[in-house]
Amino acid sequence: MVRAALLCLLLAVSPALYAQGAATNNLDRYAGQYRLNDEPEIVLSIFPAGDHLTVEWARMAAIPLTPHGDNTFVSPGGKTRYSFALNAAGTVTGFTSERKGETPGVIVEAATKISDTPVHNHFRPYSRVEVMIPMRDGIKLHAVIVRPTTQTGPLPFILERSPYGSNWADSDTINESFNVMAPEGYIFVFEDIRGRYGSQGKFVMMRPIAPHHDPHSSNPKWIDESTDTWDTVAWLVKNVPNNNGRVGVIGISYPGFLATEAGIDPNPAVKAISPQAPMTDVWLGDDFFHNGAFRETYGYDYVLGMESSKENAFGKLNEDAYTYFLKAGSATAAGEEGGLTKLPTWQAFLQNPTYDQFWRSRAVQTHLTQVTVPTLEVGGYWDQEDMWGPQEQYAVLKPHDIKHEVFLVLGPWNHGEWVRTTRHLGVVDFGSATGDWFRSEIEAPFFAYYLKGQPGFDLKDVASFQSGTDRWMSYDEWPPKDSVDRNLYLAANGTLTFTKPSDPKAYTQYVSDPADPVNYRKRPIEATYAPTGSRWYAWLAQDQRPYDQRSDVAVWETPVLSKDVTVTGNVIADLLASTSGTDSDWVVKLIDAYPPDAKEKQMDNYQLMIAEEIFRGRYRTSFEHPDAIPANKVEEYKYSLHAADHVFLKGHRIMVQVQSTWFPLYDRNPQTFVPNIMTANPADYVKATQKIFAGSHLILPVAPN
Repeated sequence: MVRAALLCLLLAVSPALYAQGAATNNLDRYAGQYRLNDEPEIVLSIFPAGDHLTVEWARMAAIPLTPHGDNTFVSPGGKTRYSFALNAAGTVTGFTSERKGETPGVIVEAATKISDTPVHNHFRPYSRVEVMIPMRDGIKLHAVIVRPTTQTGPLPFILERSPYGSNWADSDTINESFNVMAPEGYIFVFEDIRGRYGSQGKFVMMRPIAPHHDPHSSNPKWIDESTDTWDTVAWLVKNVPNNNGRVGVIGISYPGFLATEAGIDPNPAVKAISPQAPMTDVWLGDDFFHNGAFRETYGYDYVLGMESSKENAFGKLNEDAYTYFLKAGSATAAGEEGGLTKLPTWQAFLQNPTYDQFWRSRAVQTHLTQVTVPTLEVGGYWDQEDMWGPQEQYAVLKPHDIKHEVFLVLGPWNHGEWVRTTRHLGVVDFGSATGDWFRSEIEAPFFAYYLKGQPGFDLKDVASFQSGTDRWMSYDEWPPKDSVDRNLYLAANGTLTFTKPSDPKAYTQYVSDPADPVNYRKRPIEATYAPTGSRWYAWLAQDQRPYDQRSDVAVWETPVLSKDVTVTGNVIADLLASTSGTDSDWVVKLIDAYPPDAKEKQMDNYQLMIAEEIFRGRYRTSFEHPDAIPANKVEEYKYSLHAADHVFLKGHRIMVQVQSTWFPLYDRNPQTFVPNIMTANPADYVKATQKIFAGSHLILPVAPN
């Protein structure tokens, strides 16, 4: 989602951002700095302020804390309770906070007092103005311009265009969300795209790219997000005083898609772009479909949130999504029950289930045929929404990179988590606040170099966080040239082996039942962007143990590893499989199976997904022209599980799970070939016997240790 929405998530998730208090008659005793025990990079400062306290830190404006009992304070609205601990001498030693978070129930965090002297955050003051910027066809777009008041310029622009609203932007939120770049001096501009929030015009989801090079491209009817960016930049450079004529465009998710389009036939003032987790092709591998499999709950929740109102309207589903979609049956029936039938993109889901012109016209990668501006692609290995986009954009741009201006960063993050200060993804601890490192060592130097001419940006080509060893790696190219592809076979006895099985006819089988699909995360499954309680954000890092005991999930694993195995590059699944049905989905998950005595107690016997993907069998020969699978005939399904940079440590096991349902993130395949799965009838859903033959394997890019 947009950086503003991620800032809201930052504020909701990080205990530091809702600092809480404790009360007593002597407020001075609470003054000091407090380090969070689980997030040691977060250090809060508590200040006495009359009859209450305030709390702040390097990424948070001061928040008042009002007394609520002995040694207890609460933040505004009582959202968080902050209870101080005292020793026998009456000295404050720390605090415990309680708040509602992204997981159900109350989240408890603890902090230790490390100093009696609090420190102010030294936020830089920014002014704020709102403007309406005219486009070439007469439509005006709403924007918020925020610039430092202590520096007159000339300054470069940082532009973020978004469908998620811009009114959030002010002095405090700029300092909080752009905590590294805000002190360095930029004019920040946040613009609502057509038809959203304060902007005029009609909103079109992932608006197709206009024929810029058409002889009639000067026609004002030929508009898209690229032309709107051009017109916005031209207006800013001309009308905002004391600017240096240089613009950097940034964005996460949908705004990442918009940042990409800023580099397609760019305005000459655009000198750098950073598409971060950009939507790129929502049918092939991003938000709405993966290899033809429809992402049902996400598509339902997102379209309802974006197209039922001019402003965000997320979080409408108030029951377990697994139960809701199973009871509804097909996607058509679910949409009718939820009132989505008239929403444009929902209609597109139902009417355009294949990779036709409707979806191809919205895909970005085919337009990335030259490097027009320096580009910093950013993605997360556990991105639950747009993992594919940044990897694909880098792959298609890099062959055209004559001047060495295309860069890629892949970190241990979910969708946009690099804006936060945290070392965790769910229960997984990566040992450092990796987002902080990215913002200070790569993102800020990138824009400073290309927008201000400042030295300090020296990324070779790719920065990748290697999980397992939990360290940042630097590569000259991706995939790294020293990785060697090795086949990891799914032997019929349930073992994974680098030795090709001797009997190619041997197989492992399971029965897939659409009436009892495998849930993709823990139930109850909340609405994707439910205001509280959604576990959507970190589900790719959830423990996979609940699924390895199901009879409809096939499992293979290596013996306990006697040495580290490093996988760095793109992981490929190559299944030789048959089904008794005439259509089938194939889900492959590469998993790190932790030992019973893991270094971190919460990881004992944990099964952490490292790479995973789904493939809808009807598209095995063509995404444009699906066809039935011959029943009980062995077919090949070869597809990418995307990038990984992970060390399976000595004492761990490598595990692979294969299944044919992943519900309700993906709609159920009836396992009977029908022209359009979106409109399948109840009788079309049948059980199927699935066989995975021993020649099946994962192609692992194994790097030297």
